[in-house]
Amino acid sequence: RIPDKTRLKRAADSVFSLTCNNLRTAAASGWDFSSRWMRGRELYTTNTRNTVPVDLNCLVFNLQQTATKSQMLQMFGAVNKEALQADTNLARTVFNRTFFNDRLGWFCDYNIDSGRVSDKPTLAGMFPLYFKLADKKSAARVADFLRRNFLKEGGVVTTLQYTGQQWDAPNGWAPLQWITVVGLENYGYHQLAKEIAIRWVNLNKKVFRETGKLMEKYDVVNLKRKAGGGEYPSQDGFGWTNGVLLALLNRYDIRP
Repeated sequence: RIPDKTRLKRAADSVFSLTCNNLRTAAASGWDFSSRWMRGRELYTTNTRNTVPVDLNCLVFNLQQTATKSQMLQMFGAVNKEALQADTNLARTVFNRTFFNDRLGWFCDYNIDSGRVSDKPTLAGMFPLYFKLADKKSAARVADFLRRNFLKEGGVVTTLQYTGQQWDAPNGWAPLQWITVVGLENYGYHQLAKEIAIRWVNLNKKVFRETGKLMEKYDVVNLKRKAGGGEYPSQDGFGWTNGVLLALLNRYDIRP
């Protein structure tokens, strides 16, 4: 018979190992850290390993589509266009059935534990529009939900939860602004896309005039505050901020 102390230690070690694995998986996602992955409001409740990310599945879908367009594969006859189209149509149907939260009108992650789509809306829900996986009806509901909930004075906020983690409200991140703007443009929501772009550009310009720097992330809710939260200080400069700012200036012909 195993002594009680030994069993308790083994149980504690198992929980610690599982928590570390979940945190490592969250870090690998890039969203380190966020209420998106958490069962509660504390970091130790991170449950990434039982979450099927909506954005990751969009990226995999796009990678598959890109690979099948390879000239080398076509040269050797490895691409059956009819079969590819059938697979693509099926993938779209399964994707929308799995990740669209009909109650919210938003694309969310799928939770393996509960066997259903999550009820935590995040900007990862814009990836299906960016990769043109959403149907027109779903896209319309997403655009409406975005306008009512995510749109803030400085752009779009990452999630609707305030937890103190950096990939949560009130922070906005440059790559997610780009995904959102392009996703909306793909479905004809030009005015909303441009409004988000202008708000984000103006915030970037404001902070640059005040500090002489572009930042890793921004507080898009209160433009008088600096972005914060997370496990390390907010970083000065950042490639994705610079790149997205330039892309939006060019796309909408905004004067710097």
